[in-house]
Amino acid sequence: MALHEGPKKRDERPLAVNPFFGEANPVSGMAEAPPKHRLPDGPTPPSTAYQLVHDELMLDGNSRLNLATFVTTWMEPQAGVLMAECRDKNMIDKDEYPRTAELERRCVAMLADLWNAPDPSAAVGCSTTGSSEACMLAGMALKRRWKKRAADPTARPNLVMGVNVQVCWDKFCNFWEVEPRLVPMEGDRFHLDPQAAAELCDENTIGVVGILGSTFDGSYEPIADLCGALDALQERTGLDIPVHVDGASGGMIAPFLDEDLVWDFRLPRVASINTSGHKYGLVYPGVGWALWRDKEALPEELVFRVNYLGGDMPTFALNFSRPGAQVVAQYYTFLRLGREGFRAVQQSTRDVARSLADSVEALGDFRLLTRGDQLPVFAFTTGPDVTSYDVFDVSRRLRERGWLVPAYTFPPNREDLSVVRLVCRNGFSSDLAELFIDDLSQLLPELRRQQGPLTRDKTAATGFHH
Repeated sequence: MALHEGPKKRDERPLAVNPFFGEANPVSGMAEAPPKHRLPDGPTPPSTAYQLVHDELMLDGNSRLNLATFVTTWMEPQAGVLMAECRDKNMIDKDEYPRTAELERRCVAMLADLWNAPDPSAAVGCSTTGSSEACMLAGMALKRRWKKRAADPTARPNLVMGVNVQVCWDKFCNFWEVEPRLVPMEGDRFHLDPQAAAELCDENTIGVVGILGSTFDGSYEPIADLCGALDALQERTGLDIPVHVDGASGGMIAPFLDEDLVWDFRLPRVASINTSGHKYGLVYPGVGWALWRDKEALPEELVFRVNYLGGDMPTFALNFSRPGAQVVAQYYTFLRLGREGFRAVQQSTRDVARSLADSVEALGDFRLLTRGDQLPVFAFTTGPDVTSYDVFDVSRRLRERGWLVPAYTFPPNREDLSVVRLVCRNGFSSDLAELFIDDLSQLLPELRRQQGPLTRDKTAATGFHH
């Protein structure tokens, strides 16, 4: 006798061919797209919520192929495990997480030693969410020190820097009401000229910013020459203008690959330095570092103390609560690599950049502005005989193959110059560089057949990141 099932309940799920995407249960959220601009009416199962977000993120670019960003896109698995273990730790709560606080203190001490502070134990510093916050803190200290020594503290302060500085310095001047005095580019000089910078200084100058690794082309600014020009200015006028070195990238390159280059606290005029741990410090975003030569360079009134987390805690940062995971990852990286390990990693990255620059030049269509022999970064433009396409066409066509490569115009006085810039990072191997050249080589015949560059707004960069 045949066995018969009883009647189906109306709310019973139908059999799905695909166990996930075939679901039609409204609770799962898979029968129709969930709302995107308001909270859903009810909860969504965790596996479903994960899959929805995961699938949408597949449309992002591949970070490993992003040659626009300076930010670290690869770390060892052990570092990822440590970060996961520390993601719930609040960096600011040093009483609750004293060992995390100790690792931060050790990182500051290591950087002070790396940057040749006269007395590393006397240097002061802190972690930040990145170089942008670190630059804000350094600028605040410069402004406060100027206000103490100014003949007229009500006058408008100014900050001298090259027009090639990263946008965070424009933000600082805007937010803290400081006049930016910019040294323009001239000819084939794509960064600050020391003498021109000194000529812009006066009694209301809070400091001069030198960039160890320009965003636009990867070149170092001549920090020692800048300090020399300011020394001469002091001899002539009595003006004692401090220097801040924005070493967002070069601060973690030069100590290992350019040891004879004098740019850091060996120069008495350098009051503070920042770097991005999440760039060539080889840590996932976001962590930065700001260090001052000594306590005199960081006014005490800018340091706040709180006790409502359980213990007296000095803090100098724009952010209060933030995760400790990146600081732990920075200490792991310092411990893991040491000086020789960092030297090997950075040298490998520079070697890839220089080799890739040579390969781009060998194609015959392009003119190199830099060769990757300072930061592992180089910029190039189309050659004088190339009329059928421009660098924006190159950027666009490479994006079709998965490569994120920025094209952009230079600032005053070189707006006439448009370039492509390639950033080589740890994890961008020689094999990937060969694949890049293969793709670029295959695109050139099509680009050469164009009637001319595609019409576009050339004031808008393509994929420009820092």
